[in-house]
Amino acid sequence: MTRGALDEEHEVAEITQRLAARFPTLTVDAVATAVDEARHRFDDARVRDFVPVLIEREARARLEHPA
Repeated sequence: MTRGALDEEHEVAEITQRLAARFPTLTVDAVATAVDEARHRFDDARVRDFVPVLIEREARARLEHPA
């Protein structure tokens, strides 16, 4: 894993913690699943600088409005 990938891993963990705090009625597993699903949308993104922000927005939207 490259340094950038490690930073992104850390940011994704922080996103999961923030969203778990924001949605206390949901299990941490449910939040982690939403984050993971959102993250996979950006697997092929070449420019990774804003991917964590996009992951958080996508995951939050999924948690606010479940399908």
